[in-house]
Amino acid sequence: MKKIFFSLALVAITSLAACQNNAKEATADKVSNAPSSPALTANKTSAPQKNSAKVVAFGDSLTAGYGLSPQQSYPSLLQEKLRADGFDYEVINAGISGDTSAGGVRRIDWSLESGDVKFVIIELGANDMLRGQPVEAMKKNLSAIIERAKAKGATVLLAGMEAPTNSGADYRRKVHEAFPQLAKEHRVTLIPFFLEGVAGMQTLNQQDGIHPNPEGTRLVMETVYKYLQPLLEKARQQPGR
Repeated sequence: MKKIFFSLALVAITSLAACQNNAKEATADKVSNAPSSPALTANKTSAPQKNSAKVVAFGDSLTAGYGLSPQQSYPSLLQEKLRADGFDYEVINAGISGDTSAGGVRRIDWSLESGDVKFVIIELGANDMLRGQPVEAMKKNLSAIIERAKAKGATVLLAGMEAPTNSGADYRRKVHEAFPQLAKEHRVTLIPFFLEGVAGMQTLNQQDGIHPNPEGTRLVMETVYKYLQPLLEKARQQPGR
């Protein structure tokens, strides 16, 4: 568990460094002024497919694929997995490095304008923790994102995160409880820990020891798919889905 907390602290630190060095706040504030077209910011993992159902991977650097080629990001790997298992969905990578839950609220609507969005995988919160944002504020933002996704008719998967050790025991406890509470309140599927089996593992992360390398990212994809696949099967059995 110590490794998990330590790794997540570094994840948040590196996300902020990437924001400062590469984009100068191309996160929460700048995202709010971004063009209202997801095609300009969210990268599709494959060529557009007319009238294809969509899975939107919505998150920060862990979703965007920081330090990886587009083909190595977890949304791209998920696209390959879906095709191999016979699921006809187009996966949209709507990850932005350094993004916060507040930034997510500001861009969720146009991220859902990419067509027939059936599923939204929400992975946000690590950068809120770095900045010491109140857990209740993070929960409020994530609630808004979940509600807007559901209002569009999408099924939501919420990725759980953990707070760094230096944030204090009370803060860590509140974060640990926040994601299950949100999942229960909104009746959505919870991925208990997005970086399960990867955080703190040197061989599964890049040289910064923080962001997953290609092998680690594949494990992240498998974790996501473990919770997505039953929902895909259920949707396949329902006419009109």
